[in-house]
Amino acid sequence: MTTPDSIPAQDFTLNDGLTIKNAHIHLNPGVDELYNDAIRLGEGVKAATGPLTVRTNKTGRSPKDRFIVEDAETKENVWWEGFNVPIAASVFDNLLEKMLKYAEGKELFVQQVFAGTDPAHRIACQMITEMAYHSLFIHNMFVRPSAEERKNFQAEWTVLNIPSFKADPAVDGTRTDTFILVNFGKKMIIAGGTQYAGENKKGIFGVLNYLLPAKGVMPMHCSANVGEDGDVALFFGLSGTGKTTLSADPSRKLIGDDEHGWTDTGVFNFEGGCYAKVINLNAEAEPAIYQTTRNYGTVLENVVLDASGTPDLNDGSLTENTRSAYPIDQIANIQPGSVGGIPKNVVFLTADAFGVLPPLSRLTPEQMMYQFISGFTAKIPGTEQGVTEPTPTFSTCFGAPFMPRHPGEYARLLAQKVKESGAKVWLVNTGWTGGKYGEGHRMSIKHTRALINAALSGELDDVEFKRDPFFHLDIPTQVSGVPSEVLNPRDAWADKDAYDETARKLARMFRENFKRFESGVDQAVTDSMPNPDA
Repeated sequence: MTTPDSIPAQDFTLNDGLTIKNAHIHLNPGVDELYNDAIRLGEGVKAATGPLTVRTNKTGRSPKDRFIVEDAETKENVWWEGFNVPIAASVFDNLLEKMLKYAEGKELFVQQVFAGTDPAHRIACQMITEMAYHSLFIHNMFVRPSAEERKNFQAEWTVLNIPSFKADPAVDGTRTDTFILVNFGKKMIIAGGTQYAGENKKGIFGVLNYLLPAKGVMPMHCSANVGEDGDVALFFGLSGTGKTTLSADPSRKLIGDDEHGWTDTGVFNFEGGCYAKVINLNAEAEPAIYQTTRNYGTVLENVVLDASGTPDLNDGSLTENTRSAYPIDQIANIQPGSVGGIPKNVVFLTADAFGVLPPLSRLTPEQMMYQFISGFTAKIPGTEQGVTEPTPTFSTCFGAPFMPRHPGEYARLLAQKVKESGAKVWLVNTGWTGGKYGEGHRMSIKHTRALINAALSGELDDVEFKRDPFFHLDIPTQVSGVPSEVLNPRDAWADKDAYDETARKLARMFRENFKRFESGVDQAVTDSMPNPDA
């Protein structure tokens, strides 16, 4: 077992000649070593079934504590609204200097990895972490270089993540003692105060979201898979909408479950692993993902172990946001190289807790841009303190905290890719039907899979569609394996007046949310908005 004393102290170089002095560096440690070190450092325990299980001081991301350094370039190109908050370069430099001093003599873990499976568009990253478990997470989630690539590895970006280092807001200019600061000029991200490992990957995801559009590449918060005929499908959606579950289809090969780029030749995964939400995961409905929660090498975040040391996926006492981070090759049915051709279908997933959106509808190009910029899903009562009825969540581009540019820029680029490819675009509601949350019921995953399979197979090409009056959505009138009364949400409600009232309510919410984007999109997009007065 390695210990700090067994690793000679050395000065470790970051970007721009910056140095951590006398550090004990674990360079590119493997799974066995990281298990041993995480357990030795008290970061987690090995579950009886094999995974490394950890508990974190924060059980989710801290988007309000993420800042972007404002310089001559970012001032013009970043959309300084929502989650994109500027911070002065001097604030970054002062905090970095403190962190380097704090890290002197410490035991640190370094992974040299790529973000992106396409060599033409990937970035080389040096990920420096204080926690062994973070290093295992990075080992699982990023693309590991080959032995030959590692010989001449030159990092373009550096991430320095030291959770035990906390900022002093009054002195350091941060919002709280937690911070994630992105500096495009220095090509660095520094983070402190949070043990949640997802910050490591989402930080770099945000970097790619900023860099790639300038190269004509569409960065996407989506999963992707490919059929036997090479037809690629994309699945956009926020947490809890089924993005990971629906893309892990046994009849199709998984390209990736969360982050991709769309180039002129096809799509590529940003990652080398998957980061699945596992609360109440069902072994029968989702066998492939369920198995990863039992595997050696997997990291389980905030999953409770029962008395026998076995993960209890139904226990949400620590958080509803329990997570499994595993290498993509733990899924048997994967696409070699995690790349695919030009997409033929694009699916937007939403979990509508109001129960008024159809289980599947076809989108026009203008509706696609509108729904993409809106990024709608809904929180259900009980998921957050104070949430007592369905609450809309609008997250631009289905990933607002990670999108540095104006939403309209991403929407136009996606529209261009869809137009050039001829891809069909679908909106799928995996939420409630027959009534809102508490009155209706959750959409059957069996029906959802049947609807998506019908869309991807071309079965719906010759089917009659009927337009919904409130949201102007085209709804198929028949789909194999799905009862006709399920297809139109109004038919599924016993109280039609209650449906109309709820649909109007949600339509007004859509329109109110979109007001801040109207100046940045074409009139045809705003004309496609829902109509609460229908």
